[in-house]
Amino acid sequence: MTDDVTTTDVARRLEAILMIVDEPQSLVSLAAAVGAPVPAVRQAIEGLVEDYDGRAGGPRRGFELREVGGGWRLYVRDEHDDLVAEFVGGQAPARLSQAALETLAVIAYKQPVTRGQVASIRAVNVDSVVRTLLARGLITELFTDAETGAIHYGTTDGLLVNLGINSLDELPPISPLLDDGSEGFDEVVR
Repeated sequence: MTDDVTTTDVARRLEAILMIVDEPQSLVSLAAAVGAPVPAVRQAIEGLVEDYDGRAGGPRRGFELREVGGGWRLYVRDEHDDLVAEFVGGQAPARLSQAALETLAVIAYKQPVTRGQVASIRAVNVDSVVRTLLARGLITELFTDAETGAIHYGTTDGLLVNLGINSLDELPPISPLLDDGSEGFDEVVR
């Protein structure tokens, strides 16, 4: 077999696997799935990305192969999100409530964090929201404090996948969004 045939075979096998996965797959897991060495899988992935992006001479596809959450997965291109959302319609999973989004943000930025700390920051009871986030696989119990028995929570790879990012470092900095507390200090008090 020539290198071209081998690369083509690996790419076809990868496409078959990538069509059915619902979570990003690492190069190692993809290599094991298609029975090829990691360098050959990396080369085939690069070729597929170029092909799907239209850089290999063909048309730009309505989907793309992206590295997200430490692995590779097929995604609908951003410009087709509305079309797909309309097609899927009522089948889309329920969205998170504002309370859940706020709680998730606190956990993402402050982790590891306890339920009590989140409740203190949000100034509301977060017990049911934390249970919802746990059930959806967006947060996880990291460890239990030996002294207090408080459970510390953190985010999961599932959150990274849902956000389409590789790590929490890609979250926007939060400090520019917050008031720095300096308002009123420039005024002269008489």
